[in-house]
Amino acid sequence: MDSLIEDWGLWGLFLSAFIASTLMPGGSEAVLSALHLYDAHTPLRLLTIATLGNTLGGMSSWLIGRLLARRWPAGRVHKPSRQRAIRWLERHGSPLLLLSWLPVIGDPLCVAAGWLRIGFWPALVFIAIGKAARYGAILWLLKDY
Repeated sequence: MDSLIEDWGLWGLFLSAFIASTLMPGGSEAVLSALHLYDAHTPLRLLTIATLGNTLGGMSSWLIGRLLARRWPAGRVHKPSRQRAIRWLERHGSPLLLLSWLPVIGDPLCVAAGWLRIGFWPALVFIAIGKAARYGAILWLLKDY
């Protein structure tokens, strides 16, 4: 069992973080916490792997938004609630992606960022910072365990 967790635990963390950051539900925080409590890897390694998986998942949602924009450009949206959301994102821009870690709104936020053509590099940087901060906070809370 020890070897299984040591050999495959990081891959499981990466996959759970990736899936949790797409439009599918996931529980990467539980996997991160379990691996930390098992003490098979350093907190920095866990933080790096979880952030990488979660950031790549967020960027895949951003790419979905980019592809959707080809078919349904933002300028063709007429529903008032969607127009408000577009204006909000346009006003705040890429720093809003610092909130991409939030449950429920984080994944659609990444899709909307791609749809509104927020650039690749700004999206990547702000998504990664937000995701790393969340996982860092979890590991910090578990530091005495």
